Amino acid sequence: MREVRARTARRTFLGLVLVTCSAGIVVAAPSAFAQDEATTPGADDQVVLTGELLVPEGATVGTAVIFNGDATIEGTSTESVVVFNGDVEISGTVGDDVVAFNGRVVVRSGAEVDGDIASRQAARIEDGATVRGEVKGITRRFDLEGLGWVGRYVWWFGYTISTLVLGLVLLLFAPGLDPSLTDVFRRRMGGSFGFGAAIFFLLPIVAVLLLVVVVTIPLGLFLLLALALLYTLGYVAGAHVLGRRLVKPPSSRFLAFLVGWMILRGIGLIPVLGGLVWVLASIAGLGAIVLAARGSRPAAVPPVPAAPIPAPPSAV
Repeated sequence: MREVRARTARRTFLGLVLVTCSAGIVVAAPSAFAQDEATTPGADDQVVLTGELLVPEGATVGTAVIFNGDATIEGTSTESVVVFNGDVEISGTVGDDVVAFNGRVVVRSGAEVDGDIASRQAARIEDGATVRGEVKGITRRFDLEGLGWVGRYVWWFGYTISTLVLGLVLLLFAPGLDPSLTDVFRRRMGGSFGFGAAIFFLLPIVAVLLLVVVVTIPLGLFLLLALALLYTLGYVAGAHVLGRRLVKPPSSRFLAFLVGWMILRGIGLIPVLGGLVWVLASIAGLGAIVLAARGSRPAAVPPVPAAPIPAPPSAV
């Protein structure tokens, strides 16, 4: 009877959390985006998830973005054209930059591009085409801020894939992290946040102090460079412990991580709230990692008392 009640309570809790997160994203996103129009697509922008992005001749759009597929600009794009996985063919006019993260840019004769062209494969500019900016590879420095709201989604997409790969690799090669992190966060949730907050806020201060002393400048630089990876490790661990609160053992550890990861990355789309949740998840994950590492130390084995020396037999 108790097991049935506990199972029902867990399912109810899971449902409430998912509904709350979904409602939070739906309700908070418009108001949060409204704080800065540069962080959200406009009414004249064209965004395609997969397939083909086509701006026909005579048509005008703002920013044109496609995540998976080719883009063909026969008309006019007054802002940037961004393609994550596909090629770009331009025979019309683009008022700003053209970016192909994993593809090629072709500018036909008579077409105009007022900004830069950045692509993974070498761009092809036909005779008679006009490019007023630079033509360069995507590996060179590129100003994401110049892309407006697209740049924010580019960063979100890259960090999302990076955390997914990092989390899956850690769980694949270190399966013991699953039970240890889950157990320590369940038993010492407050301690996880406490230790994590100390690490999160004190390490940058320590790094700056090390930079003040000449002989420890290299150590301070190394510590500053390591902070991004350290915080990301904490974020991944935080996603896993969140997922394990919802997906209980013996369910797959990968499923638990994916549930927590999807919730956090969904909230990450919301300005301000996404950053706050990132900090909290990183703090919780860092604290859980530290406490799990402390708890994994082998316990000291008490010394075995020496056996008493038997008395010699009495002489007869």
